[in-house]
Amino acid sequence: MSEHYFSADPEVPFRREPLTAHVWGRDLALMSGSGVFSRGHVDAGTAVLLRALDPPTSGDVFLDLGCGYGVVAAALATARPDATVWAVDVNERALRLTRENGESLGLSGIRTATPDDVPREVVFDAIWSNPPVRIGKDALHDLMLRWLPRLAPEGRAMLVVGKNLGADSLQRWLGDQGWPARRVASAKGFRVLEVRRADEGPA
Repeated sequence: MSEHYFSADPEVPFRREPLTAHVWGRDLALMSGSGVFSRGHVDAGTAVLLRALDPPTSGDVFLDLGCGYGVVAAALATARPDATVWAVDVNERALRLTRENGESLGLSGIRTATPDDVPREVVFDAIWSNPPVRIGKDALHDLMLRWLPRLAPEGRAMLVVGKNLGADSLQRWLGDQGWPARRVASAKGFRVLEVRRADEGPA
């Protein structure tokens, strides 16, 4: 992942590109932009994640981790309009686009934040993520260990990871850390993993 992604300034003029995401029987009109992941289309992994899973019918607080321009956040907020959906990314331009997309869709439950700006007391009923595996294995592991402990006791994380980008090894590693992960879907070279809290942590 290029340094440009992490430094994209939301205040600098940039090229915007509209798209329509077809999610859970709804058409979501969204705006993407240069310097933000998957400009102009829904990336393959996110599409697999949203097709493989039904929309949530319960839960009050959700996390879209690595939100990009907000496809997953918008889908969750549309399915659960009374819930709070935290959309978290390191890219400020992505957060700006996510805010604007939420506003244009009339979704008041989306809250955008950088990782350090999410209040420590917030816990999540579910985490949804197409995690940025290209940041490297160590950084990805740190990301998982930072956010998974913030799941509610009965919460779950839904992750989509490319098979050729280490989905199976990540699944094994998560189990070794006390976060059992099971594969719930596999399509187009991607695995969808459900991660839950173990009764006891790793020894």
